[in-house]
Amino acid sequence: MKSAYFRELKRYTQSDIAEAFDLTADKTVDIIKKLKYYGVAKSVKVTTMEKNLTELTNEKIVISDVDLNSTDFYYVFDFVGIITVGNYIFKCYPKYLSNDSIPLNVLKQVLRVIRKYNSKEQVINLYNGESEQCAFNLLAVILFLLNDYNENGIYSNQQDIIEANGDGEILWDRTIDETFAIISNNRPFYIELQTQNTVDDEMNYFRRLHQCVITECSNKLKSAELTALFDVSEINLYDGDLTEFGDTDYILYRLQRELNVQFVTRKQVILKTIYAYIAHRKAFEVGMGISMYGTNSFNLIWERVCAEVFDNKLKVKLRKLQLPKPLGETYTKKANKLLLEIIDKPIWRFFSKDDSKEDNEVTDTLTPDIISIYQKEDKLCFGTFDAKYYNIVLTEKYVAGNPGVGDVTKQYLYQLAYNQFINEQGFDSVQNAFLMPTEENKAVLNGEVEMSILQGLSNPPLQNILVVKLPATEMYQWYLNNTKVDIHKEYDFL
Repeated sequence: MKSAYFRELKRYTQSDIAEAFDLTADKTVDIIKKLKYYGVAKSVKVTTMEKNLTELTNEKIVISDVDLNSTDFYYVFDFVGIITVGNYIFKCYPKYLSNDSIPLNVLKQVLRVIRKYNSKEQVINLYNGESEQCAFNLLAVILFLLNDYNENGIYSNQQDIIEANGDGEILWDRTIDETFAIISNNRPFYIELQTQNTVDDEMNYFRRLHQCVITECSNKLKSAELTALFDVSEINLYDGDLTEFGDTDYILYRLQRELNVQFVTRKQVILKTIYAYIAHRKAFEVGMGISMYGTNSFNLIWERVCAEVFDNKLKVKLRKLQLPKPLGETYTKKANKLLLEIIDKPIWRFFSKDDSKEDNEVTDTLTPDIISIYQKEDKLCFGTFDAKYYNIVLTEKYVAGNPGVGDVTKQYLYQLAYNQFINEQGFDSVQNAFLMPTEENKAVLNGEVEMSILQGLSNPPLQNILVVKLPATEMYQWYLNNTKVDIHKEYDFL
């Protein structure tokens, strides 16, 4: 198998992809078509302007057919994670990492973050895509089986055994009927007690099948050179292969019968996953099967990382918040509401023909990414932060890759939505910031963005929005360790 690194949303020519895997032009086109079909690779037209840019935004991506002889398109990977197409492995790393020869440990950490983010959903992604575009996701199934084995061990069925002088329950009827007693002082003493014990059935068909599948999955990951990336140890539990358990139809028949009598949820999940693996493995290997582990919505993961590390307060009740002073008159009656719920909602008013009016309040309203309440110079600060997965370039003469005007105005409105609460509760300071990832080892206060027309909307004035670049590696480690940080202590400019 061959593998290569690719940067998210970086432009690649058809020849770039061919050279990475030493492919023929025909083979390259087949692979690109498959990647485009499942939405992980997209195309952008080659123009003079595009040639001078290093990164693409989703708005500029266009859908087009792959022309074998065309040089009119670049191809980009709208994906972070691992993609396999047949024997070719695409290792796609986040767009904020500028080093093409990306270190192994960086992508390994990103994959651990993706795994933790997905773990809350508790779903095995058996298929890529939807409806007619779906394809069996072998890589996701292999990783699930290996991770489950490392956490829960091998599948087991138990059997009851009768043994002499064992540690289990004494079977008195059997002991009296089948063993000899020594009589002393008219009392029987039994030297050999018949006992019943429950043990794992080591030769159980499904236990051995599970061992064989785990071993085969480990070997597949090893041959794809992915064990290090996914931080999975090599596992060797079985010396034979799946042919020892019968042909595919027979194995699936046995699995289905076991599922009909198995009512333990974890065992049902394992049996179903093994069933899917065995049913699809050969078809996947014969053709140019595609498999993925990752996401094309890494912005959502960055939002979750920032929210958890900075102890997002949006879903905390007002009475449980650390505040400069007790809840004021306006908010005492709302003490059991979440901080998110005190933002005013739009009211749609109906005008009837008789000049009466009917108000309808809708549920949707402004929803900030993160609200953080923290100590700053011995006073409490109300921080309104928006986690932006942007690769901004902001210099004294140039800005690119920046959030749009809609993002800027919304960030001002988030502070405006909470201004009454901020003033009534006596917060001493307010911070407003965009939080963006960087590959650097320390945080950078890159600048700020201002819209003067909005400054007169409130008193005190709305805060300009800081542009803050946070070290992604450090943020990910805190997230993986479930660590909440003191934001001002770590980054004193916030």
